[in-house]
Amino acid sequence: MKKVAIIMGSDSDLPVVRKAADQLDAFGVPYEMHVYSAHRTPEQARDFALNARENGFGVIIAAAGMAAHLAGALAANTTLPVIGIPMKSTTFTNGIDALLSTVQMPSGIPVATVAVDGAVNAALLAIEILAVTDETLAAKLDAKRAADAEKVLAKDAALQ
Repeated sequence: MKKVAIIMGSDSDLPVVRKAADQLDAFGVPYEMHVYSAHRTPEQARDFALNARENGFGVIIAAAGMAAHLAGALAANTTLPVIGIPMKSTTFTNGIDALLSTVQMPSGIPVATVAVDGAVNAALLAIEILAVTDETLAAKLDAKRAADAEKVLAKDAALQ
């Protein structure tokens, strides 16, 4: 099975990206976490992206706030799918700045973008990408969706 890379621009992002790691753990998907900055460690970020496919990765999740250039910088150096998690910032707009930066990629360098602090959905999207060629993961996703639906229906029944 291919690995998922979880790259954060700062270790202060760890409480949020831990939710992605927990989701990957629940599905038995291997991953690695790293701290690389598009601005402070651009060479290391570039090297990671350039070599990710050869190092067994199938998807990259990139979490960054404020300028939020990390996902785009990684995507510019790989053809693997990159999923950006815009991170909340208390400085300006509660993460809207990071959301806009992550989602506004130029043509030819796509970054899939989830909600601000949307680490769970980033992990689930990474799992869906890997499940395209992995029937076991696809079955686990189907089971999760069914279980989630049952929880909602149980809550509905409790209201009746």
